[in-house]
Amino acid sequence: MLLDYFKNYMMDVSLSFKSLQGVTLNDALDILIVAFFAYKVIIWIRDTRTWSLLKGFFFLILASAASYFFKLTTVSWLITNTFSVGLIALIVIFQPELRKALEQLGKGKVSVNLGSAQASANLTPQSANGIIEATLELSEDQTGALIIIEQGVPLGDHEQTGIYLDAVISAQLLVNIFEDKTPLHDGAVLIRNNRIAAAACILPLTEREIGKKLGTRHRAAVGVSEVSDAIAIVVSEETATISVASGGLLRRGFKRDELFTLLNNPQIKRHAFWKGHDDAENAENPEQDAEHGNA
Repeated sequence: MLLDYFKNYMMDVSLSFKSLQGVTLNDALDILIVAFFAYKVIIWIRDTRTWSLLKGFFFLILASAASYFFKLTTVSWLITNTFSVGLIALIVIFQPELRKALEQLGKGKVSVNLGSAQASANLTPQSANGIIEATLELSEDQTGALIIIEQGVPLGDHEQTGIYLDAVISAQLLVNIFEDKTPLHDGAVLIRNNRIAAAACILPLTEREIGKKLGTRHRAAVGVSEVSDAIAIVVSEETATISVASGGLLRRGFKRDELFTLLNNPQIKRHAFWKGHDDAENAENPEQDAEHGNA
């Protein structure tokens, strides 16, 4: 029986080699071109928020297969009808990313550096302390700042709007970036993989009402936290207040120990942290939620 299996295997290998003999140079070039573009598309998807959206699409495919296997008629019908308009939905959902990719292709930028493909949710103690010290110094000097710490959802599309740095995190460099009238002070600093990936980045603004006294930096912090799982640290230029946005929520009045807890404990349950901070803040200032629109 083992001998028969080996003979069949060798026959399959022989047929494969015979098939390869018919491959011409044009066929090989065709395969290489398709593989190159497929690789570029995968890299582009992996380095932007599109990857998170695609994971939801893959989940629907698995749910469809499961509903067919377990004969879940209603679920199968719903998913089938969803897929019937799936192409149009994908075009609408990915419209900003597709437009940007086509613009780059039209400009001849076939190879675009979107930054590191692997986002890291953890900061080293040195990186966390550098961010904390810079935030406190900026607050003391009443210098406006916006620092975005990338986590699981890549922000490569926002990185492209700024100036690429790829620098070691230090309090001195962060303070210097946000110094008034310096070339990079206007915009956000993006932190990725324990490095300063880019500065002067433009972020989406939230469309929600978060308070008339809060400016563009706070709206950008909430906006980026709505479309990703990033942590956004804001220093107010007017009040020197330190705020943190995450999950579409904005909490103000952060102190050194609270920043240390947030940045040095990546395993912390963030919802519990926000809840505890919110309760403590409201106890000290019960009118703050009303003033800032429950942001």
